[in-house]
Amino acid sequence: MRILVTGGGGFLGGAIVRMLVERGDEVRSFSRSEYPALNSLGVKQFRGSLEDREAVLEAARGCELVFHVAAKAGIWGSYREYHLANVVGTGHVLAACRECGISRLVYTSSPSVVFDGSDVEGGDESLPYPARYEAHYPATKALAEQLVLAANSAELAVTALRPHLIWGPGDNHLVPRIVAKGRAGKLRRIGNRPNLVDTVYVDNAARAHLLAADRLVPGSCVAGKAYFISNNEPLPLWEIVNRILAAAGIPPVTRSIPPAVAYSAGYICEALWALLRLGGDPPMTRFVAHELASAHWFDISAARRDFDYHPEVSIEEGLILLKQWLQHPPP
Repeated sequence: MRILVTGGGGFLGGAIVRMLVERGDEVRSFSRSEYPALNSLGVKQFRGSLEDREAVLEAARGCELVFHVAAKAGIWGSYREYHLANVVGTGHVLAACRECGISRLVYTSSPSVVFDGSDVEGGDESLPYPARYEAHYPATKALAEQLVLAANSAELAVTALRPHLIWGPGDNHLVPRIVAKGRAGKLRRIGNRPNLVDTVYVDNAARAHLLAADRLVPGSCVAGKAYFISNNEPLPLWEIVNRILAAAGIPPVTRSIPPAVAYSAGYICEALWALLRLGGDPPMTRFVAHELASAHWFDISAARRDFDYHPEVSIEEGLILLKQWLQHPPP
C-alpha cells in the first residue's frame, strides 16, 4: 500500500513511518525539512508547508491512505500561525484526499481539545469541547478535529486519535524540556496533590494509528469517531516527571509552589511576552499551570473495543529504553 504520513520526520510520525516500512508498505513523508533517517528507510520525501495546498496535493497523489500527524505544537505563538498550520493545513489534507480519491484518513488529535482546566478522571469520548481555551494549540486542534470528523462520508472514512503526552527514545519535545529544566533546577511542583495523569509510550501511540487504519473503511465502526490513546497506567504527574529525570541521572523535583501562584505567574508572563514581543516560550502560562495542577487520565475502552488497541510497552519497560537512549544517544 502507498501511504502518506504528514510530519513523517517527527517523533510520532517517524515511529509510524518505521512501522509501516517494517510491514512492507510504500511510504511517503511530507515535512518542512529533509530527514536522512527517512532516506535510509527508502521513504520518498516531499518538502513543503501544510499551508501550501498544491504541495500537499502533490505529496498525496497516488496514495491510498493518509496519516495526518504534522501540526504546530507548543505553548506559545501567534494564533495566526497555529490556525494556518493546524486548521487551514488540515483543510488542505482533506481536500487532497478528496481530489486524489483517497478513501482513508487517520488524524492525530490531542486530549487537550476537551481540556477546560478542571480534573478529568476516567473521561471518555463523550466529553464535550469546552466553550473557551487558554492556549492556541488546543483551540486550533479542536477546530481541526471537528473538520476531520465532519468530513467522514461514504467516499472518505476518517478517524481521530488523541494520544496523551507521548514520550520515549527519540523524543524531541517533552523529555528534552523536562531534562533541560530539571538539570537547570527550574522545575517546581504545582501544588501537592497526587493528581493522576496519563502518558503513552511512542511505539504504543504509533501502533494505535496502524490498528485504527487497518479497521478504517467507509461505514466501519471506527469511521467518524475520535479515540483517546494512552498507556492505561495513570500515575501521579510528579512521579512521572521524577522517573524521567532519574532516567537522565537528575535528582527529583521536591520544591513546590501553590497553583494560584503558578496561574498568576502564567498570566503575567503571557502579558509580558505579548507586550514586549519576547522570543522563546514564557516560563509559565495559564494553560500549563492548569495542566500541571490537574488530573487528566482517560478511559481507552473504546479503542480497545473498536480496533483492539492494547499498550504493548509498559511505562516501566519504556523507562528502561529511555534511560539507555539518554545515557547512550545515537550519533
